[in-house]
Amino acid sequence: MRTGIIGTGRIGSTLARILVASGHEVLLANARGPQSIGPLLAELGPAASAAHPAEVAEQAEPLVLMVPFASVRGLLPPELVRDRVLVDATNAFNGPGNPAEFGGRTSSELVAEWYPGARVVKSLNTMHFATLAVAGTRPGERLAHFTAGDDEKAKEIVAGIIADLGFAPVDTGSLHAGALLQQPGGPLYNRPLTEAQAQAWISH
Repeated sequence: MRTGIIGTGRIGSTLARILVASGHEVLLANARGPQSIGPLLAELGPAASAAHPAEVAEQAEPLVLMVPFASVRGLLPPELVRDRVLVDATNAFNGPGNPAEFGGRTSSELVAEWYPGARVVKSLNTMHFATLAVAGTRPGERLAHFTAGDDEKAKEIVAGIIADLGFAPVDTGSLHAGALLQQPGGPLYNRPLTEAQAQAWISH
């Protein structure tokens, strides 16, 4: 399985590193073009390659969006991601530290609206990049990464990747209810929890 990562900032680059370390291939893209990813590719080795965003959408699955939320709409041709697993790892803010409001809807529901037919899973958005970089290889109980979505098979695919990275996949429910828990302002955002703690919190 080759995972596409769109966005090569601190969090996207970190995800690429730990995926490659776990034996995955990655295909990377950003707004500046493949040449700008050269130094990261040199670090990652032959398991990583770069392309333009639309090419990543054609050649890799799942696709992980790790760009600013304001960049998501129009980023990809919608027809290229129809029926594809699309991981929304973005976080929507109105200014520093101020979670965006969408009239009771979640930002991930908007992503699903912008990319009709895509199998959207909210995941990989709650953990700080510095924790993500090392926590999957630490001894002891695994930390949780969450999945929310309306496509159970898509969530299973993302959960398998989370497990490969050394984390515990925890299902938070539907794209609406689960994403409310995970997005900025929600109780699971930027709150490292072990698998047992996460399961206890969700079931309480």
